[in-house]
Amino acid sequence: MKITDIKTYLMQVGPRPGVPAKDGSFRGSRNWLFLKVETDEGVTGIGECSGWPRVIERAVEDLATILKGEDPRDIDRLWQRMYVATMGHGMTGTVGGGALTGIEMALWDIKGKVLGQPVWNLLGGKFRDTIPCYGHAKSTKRARELMDRGYSAVKVGFTGAVDLDLVAAIRDEIGPDADLMVDAHGPSWMTAADAILVGRELEQLDLLFYEDPVAPENLDALQRVRDAVNVPLAAGERVSTIYGIRPYIERDLVDVIQPDTGRAGGITQMRKMAAMAESHYITLAPHSGSLGPVAEFAALHVMATVPNALMLERVEFDWEGRAEVVSPALSSTNGALRVPDAPGLGVELVEEEIAKYPSQRNVTDMPETDGAYEPGTVGECVYFQSRLRRGTRLRLKRTGD
Repeated sequence: MKITDIKTYLMQVGPRPGVPAKDGSFRGSRNWLFLKVETDEGVTGIGECSGWPRVIERAVEDLATILKGEDPRDIDRLWQRMYVATMGHGMTGTVGGGALTGIEMALWDIKGKVLGQPVWNLLGGKFRDTIPCYGHAKSTKRARELMDRGYSAVKVGFTGAVDLDLVAAIRDEIGPDADLMVDAHGPSWMTAADAILVGRELEQLDLLFYEDPVAPENLDALQRVRDAVNVPLAAGERVSTIYGIRPYIERDLVDVIQPDTGRAGGITQMRKMAAMAESHYITLAPHSGSLGPVAEFAALHVMATVPNALMLERVEFDWEGRAEVVSPALSSTNGALRVPDAPGLGVELVEEEIAKYPSQRNVTDMPETDGAYEPGTVGECVYFQSRLRRGTRLRLKRTGD
């Protein structure tokens, strides 16, 4: 069996530029990139790439030139060949990681189809038949909707300052038995000092984890937060390969690693990350905040086969077309997804639906309001800021009740 071609399928997700954006639409900048590895025996494999999909498409086309004529079943060797081929361009970031991931994912899909086995069975079998998920809420109403759908875990995310009183209100809404998480990602990122103050306030809300409290480049700042705050920490969605996740694990900076299933480097890399984390008693909760539906299938196969899987991020209701671009579509039951049993990944592209949404833009401009920045500074579009009005903004109003 030989690889004959790699085809890409790039699409826009959500509102088009100039159309008012809905919650979760990334202000009209979101793209999904799927691919299909074709072989001379008619077996095809499906994959998905994230990180910067519109740019990654060109990386996939470049890598295809060295893969044609190769046996797709030699997954690890071909991954190494691609990795070495990209090193002349510098350290492998999310663009390179995304390209490697989508192609490697498709190779696993091919192997499973050839052998008539789901990918999880090729990885050593299952620990579990279903994978618990958590949803996103920016209001108590949304949190209640998730609870009513059977979810038992909710994450509230912020660009800019963390609204501690909103987090507390959501905790009150979902009750003490549900899990609550806070994502403090930028823009603009907090300084370590501010992240520590916020983290100390969050201690009383019994979080499952406090995610990305500081910018991902600054691991020393993450260490400062780790040493000062008694809340489990999570990070890692922006790194690729075991080399990128290594310092988070070896320095014990986090309790949860969150590799992105579309740009971590591939299924094998994800399992290696999980094994590294396992040796430090760290759990795995893959990032899925910007992904399309194919990478979700890959995440289920990986999480079924590792002992330290925590739960999967799920943006299930982000865009009404999600269930139309693949077959079958995933659907959660009581806040969990069933691990597929079909050969390979268990999913195929619906190409005619994908073609309806051509890519138009894949970068997010500065936020439309001052909400992500200190008042009056949105035009500066800075990467990080100290929070002002600290006495009211970095503390729960109900402290001391």
